[in-house]
Amino acid sequence: MTPADLAALLRAVTLTVVRDRGLDENLVPDSIVVERPRHADHGDYSTNVALQMGKRLGVKPRELAGWLAEAFAAAEGIDKTDIAGPGFVNIWLGAAAQNTVVASVLEQGGNYGRGDELAGSVINLEFVSANPTGPIHLGGTRWAAVGDALGRVLSARGGEVTREYYFNDHGAQIDRFARSLEAAALGNPTPEDGYAGDYIADIAAKVVEKAPDVLSQPESERLETFRSVGVDLMFTHIKQSLHDFGTDFDVFTHEDKMFATGLVDECIGELKANGNLYEKDGAWWLKSTDFGDDKDRVVLKSDGNAAYIAGDIAYYRDKRNRGFNLCIYMLGADHHGYISRLKAAAAALGDDPATVEVLIGQMVNLVRDGKPVRMSKRAGTVITLDDLVDAVGVDGARYSLIRSSVDVNIDIDLDLLTKQSNDNPVYYVQYAHARMSALARNAADLGVVSSLDHLDLLDDPAEGELIRTIGDFDEVVATAATLREPHRVCRYLEVLAGTYHRFYAKCRVLPQGDEDVADIHRARLALCEATRQVLANGLNLVGVTAPEQM
Repeated sequence: MTPADLAALLRAVTLTVVRDRGLDENLVPDSIVVERPRHADHGDYSTNVALQMGKRLGVKPRELAGWLAEAFAAAEGIDKTDIAGPGFVNIWLGAAAQNTVVASVLEQGGNYGRGDELAGSVINLEFVSANPTGPIHLGGTRWAAVGDALGRVLSARGGEVTREYYFNDHGAQIDRFARSLEAAALGNPTPEDGYAGDYIADIAAKVVEKAPDVLSQPESERLETFRSVGVDLMFTHIKQSLHDFGTDFDVFTHEDKMFATGLVDECIGELKANGNLYEKDGAWWLKSTDFGDDKDRVVLKSDGNAAYIAGDIAYYRDKRNRGFNLCIYMLGADHHGYISRLKAAAAALGDDPATVEVLIGQMVNLVRDGKPVRMSKRAGTVITLDDLVDAVGVDGARYSLIRSSVDVNIDIDLDLLTKQSNDNPVYYVQYAHARMSALARNAADLGVVSSLDHLDLLDDPAEGELIRTIGDFDEVVATAATLREPHRVCRYLEVLAGTYHRFYAKCRVLPQGDEDVADIHRARLALCEATRQVLANGLNLVGVTAPEQM
């Protein structure tokens, strides 16, 4: 019985108790919260439903808890209950009900942890979207890992997810990039506002290789060649780096498309027509304060050129035109203002602002020998995705970036991530999977075959704790999807790995010496197989490999 199964059972029993007492069954919550107590002697699970309902039903919570505890204890699969504090009900499951989790995991295999609560959600997940003026820096690398993991989690819970990269090829930064390439090819100093780093010289040389006459072209034509060819080369490098990092996109959308197709002009016309644009000082302003923004935003500048938000508005409309009913934007730490801005744009176009979600990621710092790592020779001023992967590998880089909430700054210790020790979180989790893989090989050599027929023998507290922990996985993934927090999967995997290591230290799985194979060995091997499956499923959700040996 998983926590979700138990919650459904408790709700059904609660409805019966409330009806039988002549109380209002409409006050029974749609879902009952089931939690794992901190202390094992407080039961396998606990619920606060009596506290949640008592006052509304006009019953003292502890009295209601007594009625519920008695009814819960009589339900199939529940061994006993007791009441704690002001009205908590602690629950102990029977061995048979608890151990069905093992069979359920092995039956579902790679599908364990998947659900359908997001079915019908057509989700555009836009992340990274770094300008093609240099390699992906650490902030973009964090989103490359977290965004990909979030896409996997949302898909696992039934969402139809499209990963999208918004390619900024329309603006002043691209002009500066082109001028920097031109200067490098001509042997001139980097422009004052230009881009530095060895990669600029490399790309400039490749532009000359692809367009041998570029340096003899008229100045305007030459700059355009460096722009078009250079951006293509830079973006090719970005896509390859992301692919090597395990992050691929379904769609690459060019910002320039918003202007070239006339969608920007169309949206501006619509906003003028519906009264959500007004003219002041020769410019056109969005009435974004009417929709919760802190100030109105210029959409058309007084010189007639579109402001940056004009492209954002058109891009949102483009996403909606393509059928997405949820648009998730994953933006950097300096983009807090975009939350209300994008929601206001959606509302001004007549949409529900809830179709827009904006996640803001905080900064990443690298540390080596206790000191910050500050500079990349290749990029000139920043640490890049390639630098991080070179230092700790793809798995170490991805896991370390995903395992913390994006709301907090993180320090990545490069020394720690290269150590094969339990202090290294990705090693700790992967080693647990490798250890179980080795156990499976040893079992095959000994002729021990797992069996679900004797799961009732798994009555050791360490076995019960491991079973309950693998039973938590479905709820962890569901919560990670609902809250858009894939780091919850990593933290769960670390708990599961630790629980398994403690189980393995206490409960011998395979026979030793001349010992005959017993039913307990077969049952424990099944438990190990289920645990290994959950670890593999969780690692897959964050895009990290589940090694067979280390």
